[in-house]
Amino acid sequence: MSSSDQKEQFKRYKEDVDRRGKAFFPHAMFHDTVMSMVVVSVIVGLACIWYFTSGEEPGDAGLLGPRYEEKADPGTTSFVPRPDWYFYFLFYLLRIFKWPESVILGTIGIPTILLMLLFALPFLDRHRERRLVRRPVAVVAALLVIASMGILTYKGATAKESLASENIQNVPEWAEAQGFADDKQAVAGAGLFAESGCMNCHVYLGDGSANIGAPDLTEEGTKGRGKQWQIEHIKNPQSKNPGSAMPAFTTFTDDQYDALATFLEASKGEQSR
Repeated sequence: MSSSDQKEQFKRYKEDVDRRGKAFFPHAMFHDTVMSMVVVSVIVGLACIWYFTSGEEPGDAGLLGPRYEEKADPGTTSFVPRPDWYFYFLFYLLRIFKWPESVILGTIGIPTILLMLLFALPFLDRHRERRLVRRPVAVVAALLVIASMGILTYKGATAKESLASENIQNVPEWAEAQGFADDKQAVAGAGLFAESGCMNCHVYLGDGSANIGAPDLTEEGTKGRGKQWQIEHIKNPQSKNPGSAMPAFTTFTDDQYDALATFLEASKGEQSR
């Protein structure tokens, strides 16, 4: 579109505004401001209703739900963290683009590209035509975006966590590599280690993630600490390692503590094969 065409369009716009419409400023801006204040007031009102009708005890619900839930248990093995529903699409993208090969695409690449395209859209599409039948490309693009977001949101909402099951599948390989395949108690401890969230911070035979300074436990058994030390450390890490960021795991049974300790003491590195 040439500069003269743009000037002509702007001139017609001003004439239309003078004849039958209102200018964006201040009329439309005033309406937007009033509506924004209404929305904020509704949100504040709902927050007040939620706060003043609920009790201070966990689970004491008011009109809009409880103020507090039960305290978080860092040693739980059953809690599955989930994002809010409007992040389900991104949540599922991260299941498609897995670390470390392509996680950058799911976390930064695709969202950034789509956001830039959204900002650029008013500058790229400057056609005055508004009838959908005359704009097949725009209509198809919009439908694809809506369908993609809908499908990804649905898949993210219904996706089941598979990390624990993936780790458990590695247990036979660990047992073979470490040489405790015939020790049922050590194998049971390895399975508990795999499904209890330990690998969110610890690395074992190359699996897991190294976080908050947690050590690699592949050769934990070579340190000669003994099963009792391992059990006491699991129950109360601060008692054996003051300043440790590891949470206390207090919900296991005695047999589970014993199995975990046996597994850790049997972990002497791959050279034990």
